[in-house]
Formats: sequence, structure tokens, C-alpha cells
Amino acid sequence: MTPFDAADEFRPVAGGGGLRRLAVRGAGVSMLSTSIGIAVQMIATIVLARLLTPADFGVVTMVTTFSLLFVNFGLNGFTEAVVQREHLNCALASNLFWINVGAGLLLTIGFAASGSLLAAFYRNAHVAHVAVGLSLTILLTSTSVLHVALLKRAMCFTWISANDLVSRAVLVVVSIVLGWAGWSYWALVAGAVAQSLSRSLGAWILCRWVPNLPRQVAGTGSMVRFAMNVYGFFGLNYVKTNMDNLLVGWYFGSGALGLYKRAFDLFFLPGNQFLDPVSAAAVPTLCRMTNDPERYRRYLLRAFSILAFVGMGLGAYLSLAGTDLILVLLGPTWDEAGRIFRFFGPGVGAMFLYAPWGWIPLSIGRADRYSRWGIVELTLTGFLFFVALPWGPKGVALAWSGSYWILTLPATWYAGRPIDFGIAPVIAVVWKYIVSSVLAAGTCALLFTQFPSFGALSGGIGAIIRIGTTFLVFGTLYVAVAVLLHRGWEPLRQITRLLSDLGLRAVTSTPSPSSEPGQTDNYSRLVQES
Repeated sequence: MTPFDAADEFRPVAGGGGLRRLAVRGAGVSMLSTSIGIAVQMIATIVLARLLTPADFGVVTMVTTFSLLFVNFGLNGFTEAVVQREHLNCALASNLFWINVGAGLLLTIGFAASGSLLAAFYRNAHVAHVAVGLSLTILLTSTSVLHVALLKRAMCFTWISANDLVSRAVLVVVSIVLGWAGWSYWALVAGAVAQSLSRSLGAWILCRWVPNLPRQVAGTGSMVRFAMNVYGFFGLNYVKTNMDNLLVGWYFGSGALGLYKRAFDLFFLPGNQFLDPVSAAAVPTLCRMTNDPERYRRYLLRAFSILAFVGMGLGAYLSLAGTDLILVLLGPTWDEAGRIFRFFGPGVGAMFLYAPWGWIPLSIGRADRYSRWGIVELTLTGFLFFVALPWGPKGVALAWSGSYWILTLPATWYAGRPIDFGIAPVIAVVWKYIVSSVLAAGTCALLFTQFPSFGALSGGIGAIIRIGTTFLVFGTLYVAVAVLLHRGWEPLRQITRLLSDLGLRAVTSTPSPSSEPGQTDNYSRLVQES
């Protein structure tokens, strides 16, 4: 894609089928790519769990708890600023590029120098060396932030997904090869650096843009302020999301952290698999609906309904089968991770319900509300972590689940206030799925208690039998109760329509990343087509 025309104005990629179809295609392509990537990553996890120890994973997690905050500087902030701004030219984008790369260089040097402090904090000498290695990922990522943002603005989700998939494959191959060669935790460090390098090279190849030298341009300051508000929320959210790793690693050591992190990864897997691609497509779409409030609300409520159906069913199923899944995937060495996951399971559905609140402030240009809510998130979740810490990793996992259930409705209410979007319509479209998941999971658990021999099946084969049986019994009960409560087939019709839009026909007709000369930055054309 060549993002700017002869006048240095951004030219969007317009495709047939309208804005909704572009968004759904984008989500479909992203989910397909993420599904393949997760499958590849899962294979890698299965292999690496047998090549490396929990302590190897733990020492790398100790460092990434801090490094990923700096890796995401600009990636969370400048990306949203580029996507949300109505008019964008090459000079503005160039200024943001150099600001981001300059910050990335400073953060890389600072993080590498801080390795000894991290080692002293964790009382683990290996941490200092890992910090120096992973600091390279900060600079490498900063060089591709603006190129990825321009691709997202043009809704070239196919190419973004392909690049992410390739970089994930590079991570997996490098980590497995070096893990097999006996590099221990260095295999994970080298894989992370290789992934960042691959992603950056791919972004430059797909977005054919070389930034100009920086110069004074009107609008640079406002875009940076918008980006800092978004990054402010991300930073607060990141501290919230990684405080558990810090506390578990500091309090219980690298071995316990490695077990906890594998359970946490399974907990967050649905978000990576489904929520991230949906959010990536939903925010640009909602940005172009702000002039049509009724349409905006319909789109948002439909999203809540679909996410509730998928999330509540998935969360309840994982609560029932998560322990066996970890046993099959990672082996008996990681059995304690399965027991920890039991306390994560109830939070999966709430995590799905929580996701759409963030789309609202980003799409209406109220990043200030986005960042302020981060303070509330951090305060509540941090409090729950400290209260739960004496109960060990299981208590911290339960605190995660509780935080999502507590925060969901207040966050939606706060985000929706500027546009008079209340929580009553949200409750109306999600409560039936919550009730369906509770009734189906409770019935399923009660049925299985009547067959003690079923739970006594040992080994991997027994776990696989329980996983499959639970899926069939729970899935049937969940869909049946949801249909009964809706007094019709609307839940299935919604999913059928979504799957139809996400199907191969839509994916194969995804717009090309190239654009014709002379196109202007006119998103109203896309809105009219939808």
C-alpha cells in the first residue's frame, strides 16, 4: 500500500460492500489469522513445555512484565491517533514516526541499564542478562508503529494479519530450535527479538512509505496529546494486567510464576483469539458512525449480544474443562497450572462483556475518559490482588475473575455518558446468556457427579474423553437454554449471520492494499455505501 497521494494526503482504500462488510471482513481475516497463529503457538507451547522448565518461563516473564510496557509505547497511542484523526498528511505521520522512534531508542537504553535493579528486586541474577536481550524488542517495534497504523487506517486487515502470522511463526521456530539445542530461557529471548524484527520488516514491505524529516506541522501536538491519553490508559491497564506477575514472581519465585503464567495464558487466550481482532475492526467502524447515533447504538448493542453469547458459553466451558486442557497440552509437570486455572475460568465471560466499553471513548474522540477509567481499573484490581495474595496464585486468579465482573457495568456507564448510552440496554441483551451459562454449567457438573468413574479416568486419554464429553453435553445444554430464554432462534441466527459474513467468500473479496492515484481522505463514501 502507498498511503499518501501526490499531494501528501492520506488516501483510504475503498472497497465494494460497504463499511459494515469491510469491518466484518477485517474481523474475519484477523480471527482466521489469529486462529492459525494460536494453533501454531499452542504447538510451540506443547513442545517448549517439554524442552524448558517452569523456572525458564518464569525468569523471562519476570522481565517481560516490565519490557512489554515499553514495547507498546506508540503501538498503543499513536495507532489510535492515526486511525481516529479525520485528516492526515505525510508530514504529520512523519513527525509521529520520528517522535516514536526517538522515544523507543531512549526506552531501549534505559531498560537495558535497569537490568541489575530488576535482578536485585527478584533476587535472581539471570534477570539482568534477559533484560539486556529483551530491550532490543523495544527499539525494533518502534520502527514499525506508524506503518502498521497506516495499514489499519486503510483497513488493510488481511495484510496486517499476514504479517503478524509470519512474525509469530518466526518466534515459534527460533524458540523451538534453540530450546532443543539447550539454550534454556535464552531460546525464549531470541524468539522474541526475532519476532519483533520480522514484524517490523514486514510492515515496511507492506506499507510503502518512507517518512520525511521532521518539521513543524499544525496538528502534531494535538495528535501527541491524544496518543498520550491513550497510552496513559494502556499504561495503567498494563500495570493492572501485570501486577499479578510481579507479585507472584516476587512472593513465590520463578517456578510458581511459570505455573501461574501458563494458567493465565489460557485465561487470556480467548481475548487474543476473538476480542483483539474484533476490537481492531470495531473501533475504525464506530469512528465513522458517530454522526448517526441510532446506528452507532444498534451496532454496539449487537456487538454486546454476540460477545455475551460467545463469551459466557466459552467461559463456563473452560471452567469445566480447563484443568484437563492444560493436562493434555502441557503434560503432568504442569498439573498445578490446571488447578490454578479453575479460578480463572469464571472471569472469561466477564472479560468478553468488558471489552466493548473501550470502543466508545476511542471512537468518539474522548481519550481522556479512556485514560481516567484506567485509574479506576488499576485501583480496584490492585486492591483485589493484595487482598488475595496470601491465598497464593489461586487467590490472585480469583481476584482477576472478580475484577471483570465488578468493573463491566460501571465502565460501560462511564464511557457511554457523553453519548447518552446507558447500561439498561446492555443488561437487556446479555442477561439471558449469563443465566444460560450458569444453568448449563451447573447441570453439566451435577450430571458428571452421578458418574464417579468418569472423573476418575486417568492420564491424557481420560482427560481427552472428559474434554470431548463436556463440550458436547455443555454445548447442547447452553444453546438449548439460550433458545428457550429468547423464545426463538435469534441467538443462532445472529451467529449464523456473523459466520456468513466471516466466511471464505467475504475473505477472498477483501480489498486490495493498493489504491488508485487521486483518491482523497473521504470516509463518508464508505459510510454511504454501508
